[in-house]
Amino acid sequence: MPRRTRVHLDDVPLHIVQRGHNREPCFFSEDDYDTYLYWLGKALGETGCTLHAYVLMTNHVHLLLTPCKAAAVPRLVMTLGQRYVQYINRTYQRTGTLWDSRYKSSAVQADTYLMTCQRYIELNPVRAAMVDDPAHYPWSSYCSNALGKADPFLTPHLLYQALGYSAGERQLAYRKLFRSELDREAIDDIRLAFNQNQPMGNERFHARIEKMTGIRHQARSRGRPRLESEDHQVSESQSRLDF
Repeated sequence: MPRRTRVHLDDVPLHIVQRGHNREPCFFSEDDYDTYLYWLGKALGETGCTLHAYVLMTNHVHLLLTPCKAAAVPRLVMTLGQRYVQYINRTYQRTGTLWDSRYKSSAVQADTYLMTCQRYIELNPVRAAMVDDPAHYPWSSYCSNALGKADPFLTPHLLYQALGYSAGERQLAYRKLFRSELDREAIDDIRLAFNQNQPMGNERFHARIEKMTGIRHQARSRGRPRLESEDHQVSESQSRLDF
């Protein structure tokens, strides 16, 4: 089966997922997380991409970023991956690959799905039963977006900035979005999008991308965009290594 073409567009947010090879761990100590973030910061500066949300899980990572130029995305993933693998192999006296050969990605329609995607990313440790509150997980963007902790790697998206006039107002409004869990349909839609390298948006968004790229992407029927306030709690059992 031919691989689906990734969609990377100038100034369009992108949800990136990169997994450890054969879903094996890619972080082994706290120093590893710090080192990954260090090289992530370097790669962001070199490529001109802006990062809005992230989580580093045991065997995979999620990044939500906006590239100023589409061509910067594979360059960021490649340089970051190579530098981090070199560090891991040197530190643990190992050889060979660390990541799956291809990263997953999904272009995100900002006005309807960006905040939902940020919540999906930052709630990963909760769904994986690693913590009961996203604020208790140290390797994500939640504490910055929701609590104001300084994070030099993040650049808030304009939609986040529109949540309030002051930093405190924005953080309070952002925390309110987490009072309920994402519903199952939202989780499934996001997973389907990045696993198939499909855009995350409504039919107009898909049509816009098709016009810009000349590549047809079949939009999954989702009905009207879901409002953040309509998300409701669901009980779900997840393994420790969520995705």
